[in-house]
Amino acid sequence: MLIKMLREIIMVNNQKKHFWSFAGSHFAYFFSWAVVYGYLTLWLEQVAGLGGTAAGLLFSVMAGISLIFQPIFGIASDRLKFKKTLLAAISASAIFIGPFFQWLMLPLLGINLYLAVLVAGLYLSFVLNGGVGVIEQYIERASWVNNFEYGHSRMGGSLAGIVATLVAGRLFVWNPTAIFWACSIAGTILTILVLFFDKVDVDEGDLELSTDEEESKLDRKTIFSIFKLKNFWALALFYIGAAAIYDVFDQQFIVYFKSFFENGNDGTIIYSYMASAQVGLELLLMIPMPYIINKIGAKRGLIIFGFITFIRIFGSALSPSYPFLIFFRVLAGLEMPLLLVSIMKYISHTFDRKLYATIYMLGSNFAKQVSVFIFSTISGSLYDGIGFHKTYLLLAGLVLIITIISIFTLENDQKNEHTLTSAEDAVEVR
Repeated sequence: MLIKMLREIIMVNNQKKHFWSFAGSHFAYFFSWAVVYGYLTLWLEQVAGLGGTAAGLLFSVMAGISLIFQPIFGIASDRLKFKKTLLAAISASAIFIGPFFQWLMLPLLGINLYLAVLVAGLYLSFVLNGGVGVIEQYIERASWVNNFEYGHSRMGGSLAGIVATLVAGRLFVWNPTAIFWACSIAGTILTILVLFFDKVDVDEGDLELSTDEEESKLDRKTIFSIFKLKNFWALALFYIGAAAIYDVFDQQFIVYFKSFFENGNDGTIIYSYMASAQVGLELLLMIPMPYIINKIGAKRGLIIFGFITFIRIFGSALSPSYPFLIFFRVLAGLEMPLLLVSIMKYISHTFDRKLYATIYMLGSNFAKQVSVFIFSTISGSLYDGIGFHKTYLLLAGLVLIITIISIFTLENDQKNEHTLTSAEDAVEVR
């Protein structure tokens, strides 16, 4: 069934302009994302000599600084529409991940821990925590015009996760800092794709005109009207209590996983296989997920994601051995397709599309980073203080409570409402 659907997707998208370049951009960007978030904690522990509290502090600073970037990037993206100014700046910045960790991070740590954390947080939050929303909303917006499913393009990001974990695990054993140079190569590919290949099938004259018109509409009153919407706050609460905890849980999971092995390198290699299996499942499920979410509705997709996240964290806390951990980790391959496809469709179905990027940045990414900012440092201290097991139980309880609340607070999405029927509608939403 999946193979048949994949063949249909390939055949259909082969006939569409520029689809594969956007899938390639997803691949290049999320390769760096998977490497940094999968191995940064381990690099900080083994190369920089930092403990869980210091690593948690860095993730908190990254999230905190991104709170400045998120609203700015959201408003700018809604005004820029298909212009690539901000997108290209983020892509080009990713090229310097290797040089940053090779030549700047360790010397800064030698000078002062807090200075190093501040500089790293500023740089990484621009490229990753803040930049991810710019990448995602641009490709989602392009999918409206070029008539492809965002979820199918995002399969490139899932494939990147497989490649990243397979490559990074071996690179880390060989030379830990080499993983960041692999990110620089991916950043170079991303920049080339963004500048020369990621195109939207809109007449240039129409693009300029519609952008000017939309800029005039996005005044301060329109933007601040978002905060009067109950559904905006319901979505933010869901992200604070469910989606963000997903990231906090994963930040130092590799350290927890390696504690089940006598030989640390064995744990690193098996972790890379496990993470590849997880992302492989994610890749497969990205094939039918757009159709599934269209069928069940985006709200149900978000709620199901919340319950699976609870099961995964709770199960990991109680796992007696690493095979159980592997099972619950691979289960994350179901979580990501649910969240990624559901949130894009939920926002486009329940909010005004001319504010799409702003809603996405504030209601999901901004709220998420608030939670990550708060819980990264707290969880880092708890890992050192009460251990991973008890910390995971606390995180699981929080996810369960917020998911149950969200069942009653999130609005039901009206499927296919606001569907855009032409490139003109997608560019100039009235």
